[in-house]
Amino acid sequence: MPTTKDMLNELKWHPNKTLEGVKIYYTHRGADGDFKVLDGIDIVSLGKSFMVLEEGRIPYHRIFKIVSDGNVLFER
Repeated sequence: MPTTKDMLNELKWHPNKTLEGVKIYYTHRGADGDFKVLDGIDIVSLGKSFMVLEEGRIPYHRIFKIVSDGNVLFER
């Protein structure tokens, strides 16, 4: 099974795929339900162990689900 980093890199770099329309669910202590959802298009770059957003960085190990147009691409 691909890692979250592998999945996001494929969506970003594959010529037939995109981060547009992708929802990324990640653990965020203190938020309602202890998780947040972000749009893939909000990712500025993908680092070695985290993704970079304008607001900060999110480690890949916090991601628990990736959904594209209603299809679950990754879930743990």
